[in-house]
Amino acid sequence: MKKILLPFDGIHFSESAFDFAKNLHEKNPILLTGVFLPQISYANVWSYADGMGGPLFVPALEDTDKELIEKNILRFEDLCKRNQIEYRVRKDFSDLALPELKKESRFADLLIVSGQSFYENMGSGDPNIYLRDALHDIECPAIVVPDNYIFPDNNILSYDGSESSVFAIKQFVYLLPELLDNNTMLVYITSEGEKEIPNESYIEEFAARHFKDLTITKLDIDPKKYFSTWIADRKSSILISGSFSRSAVSSLFKKSFVLDIIKAHKIPIFIAHK
Repeated sequence: MKKILLPFDGIHFSESAFDFAKNLHEKNPILLTGVFLPQISYANVWSYADGMGGPLFVPALEDTDKELIEKNILRFEDLCKRNQIEYRVRKDFSDLALPELKKESRFADLLIVSGQSFYENMGSGDPNIYLRDALHDIECPAIVVPDNYIFPDNNILSYDGSESSVFAIKQFVYLLPELLDNNTMLVYITSEGEKEIPNESYIEEFAARHFKDLTITKLDIDPKKYFSTWIADRKSSILISGSFSRSAVSSLFKKSFVLDIIKAHKIPIFIAHK
């Protein structure tokens, strides 16, 4: 049984994130923990991590916000009961929301979050920065789910030869064995001057042990310009990607093509980093 974390942004209830968790539960029972944050933006919640000269506190809730949060908690509990999902509820974040959420992720196998919720609350700022920081700071793998998605029957493993891309594939294998029977494509996107897939025999040897229907594809495209277009027609897929570390070790993520896919709300994306 896996422990899965679902963070909710105050008055917003993500149907897509809950639905994804429910689909996983139908394949293998889970413990689902709902974390109900106050009515503030995800951007503010996650930016607390960087200190900025001292602890930042969550603003006091309006009575109407409290009522809406309580309604969402009751809704979450009702959905869990109706779907026979064991659950826990975390609320009352009166201060320092991020450390508590980070602690929850430390003791969870997986976090599922709505990609749409990040962008609804960003205003005119650059959402990529906040989402990148959020995915960097949590201490378990995450799945970012668009509002309108098809539960995946195909896996797309993004591979660039880096340690982080292999680590993400391993985490997907260990955490989501119920998806290993899906048709699976390992995609290598070449950089300029690279003709061969790095360590191809090694990655094929590993991946073929776990994915029953595996193909390996090399795409000679600019990922920043064309990868999100390439993936647009693969609506019943999940993309497995590597590190979102701020050091941006992987050349693929320097180009932020995965963030473009999240912003476009294309498909669910599994993200893992050490």
